[in-house]
Amino acid sequence: MQDNKFLTSRFACHHRRVPGSPVPVAGLLRALRSRARSLDLAPPAAFLGDWHGRRAVLVPSVDLRPCEPGRLFPDTDRLVVVYRSFPDTVPGSAPPLPEAVRGEASGWLTLDADGRWTRHGDAPDPEQVVRHHGAGRGDDDEATRLPDWAAPDRAAHASAVVDCLEAIRAGEVYQACLSTRLHGTLRADPLETFLAVAGRAPAARSAYLEGGWGAVLGFSPEEYLVRRGDVVRSSPIKGTVPADRDPADLLASAKDVAENIMIVDLVRNDLGRVAEIGSVTVTDLLATRPAPGVHHLVSTVAARTTVDHDALVAATFPPASVTGTPKARARDLINGWEPRSRGLHCGAYGFALGPDLELAVAIRTLEATPDGRVEMGVGGGITIDSDPDAEWDECVHKAAFTWGGGPPPWERR
Repeated sequence: MQDNKFLTSRFACHHRRVPGSPVPVAGLLRALRSRARSLDLAPPAAFLGDWHGRRAVLVPSVDLRPCEPGRLFPDTDRLVVVYRSFPDTVPGSAPPLPEAVRGEASGWLTLDADGRWTRHGDAPDPEQVVRHHGAGRGDDDEATRLPDWAAPDRAAHASAVVDCLEAIRAGEVYQACLSTRLHGTLRADPLETFLAVAGRAPAARSAYLEGGWGAVLGFSPEEYLVRRGDVVRSSPIKGTVPADRDPADLLASAKDVAENIMIVDLVRNDLGRVAEIGSVTVTDLLATRPAPGVHHLVSTVAARTTVDHDALVAATFPPASVTGTPKARARDLINGWEPRSRGLHCGAYGFALGPDLELAVAIRTLEATPDGRVEMGVGGGITIDSDPDAEWDECVHKAAFTWGGGPPPWERR
C-alpha cells in the first residue's frame, strides 16, 4: 500500500464514508454494470490492488472513447480514465483495440484499508446499488470464465531472441525487451473473466475498462508513473523467476541484476528530460516482490517536475522497462524482430485527478474485442546471458495466471 504522504486532499475532498457492512468488490462491480445498463449509462471501470493508496477505485460510469494519444489529460477536476497503446506498429498487423481511449467521470468509489467504501463526487451509494441491481454471481464453472488460448509462435520468438543476441554482440543494443503474442477467445462475459482471474491471481495494478470498442482486462504488477503534484516516481520491473523459486535467486543472478540496473539508468534519463535539475534519485534499488505466478526484481526512481501530465508521459513513453537500451535503437530493432504489433501490450492504463497521476505498464493485459476474440502480449528482457528456451519458459510462466497455472492449454489438447 502506498504511503499516506502520497495522498492528496483533492482525492479525498467532497467524499462521504459509507456506513454499514462492507460490500464486496466483485458484487458491487457486477451491480454497477447492471445499473449502467438499466439506466442506459456508459459502463463502469475498475482499478484493483494498490491504486492511490486504496484497495480499489471503482468508477460507476465512464464513457471511454478513442482519442488522440498525445492529448489524454484535459485540465479538469474530474477523474480522467485512460489507456494508451505501444506506439510502434508492424505493417499489416492491426492491433485489436483503438490506439488510445479517454473518458471523464464526476463520481467514483474508493475502498479503504478497513474495507469501507467512500463516495466521491456524485457516486451512488454502494449498498443501494447492490440492493436495487443485485450483486449477481459468475458461472460456477471457473474454467469457462478463463480464456481459451491457441498455441503461440515459439519459433518466431526464439528467432527474435537470437537476432537480439547478435545485435547485443555487435554493440547495437545492451538490452531489449521482446514479446510474443497469445491469441484466443473469451468463453464468458469479459467482466466475468476479469473477476475470475483477479480473484485467483490478484495483481497490484489490475484494471477493467470497457466500451463499444471492446474491453481491457489488466493484471499488471508494474507501476509506470505515480505523480502527486510535483513529485513523480517510476518503478520498473526487470528480473523474473517462477513463484516456486527462492526470490533470492534474483539477486544472485548476474543477468537479472544487470538488466534491472540498465533499465534504472534509462528511467533516470527519461525522467531527467522534464525533471528539476538534481532532483532525479533512485529511492529503492533491486527489491524483490511477488506477482501472480512469479517473483520480480523492482527498483524505484523519483524526481520533481512541473510539466503537465501529457508532457511527462511524452518524455517517458513508452515505458523504459518494455523497450531497451539505447531506447530509440531498441525500438527500431524490436519493430523488425516481432511479427505482430504490440497493441496495448507495453503501453499504459490508469487515471488522473487534477495534479495527481497514476499509470501502470500494460503488461499481463488482455485485449478483448466485441466479438469475443482476445489477445495478450507477454515477454521479457534479453541480455547477453539470455537463453532462447529459458526466455520462452519465462513467457509461459508470466501467462500461466490466465489459465490457472500448470501446463498451457495448447499442450493439454
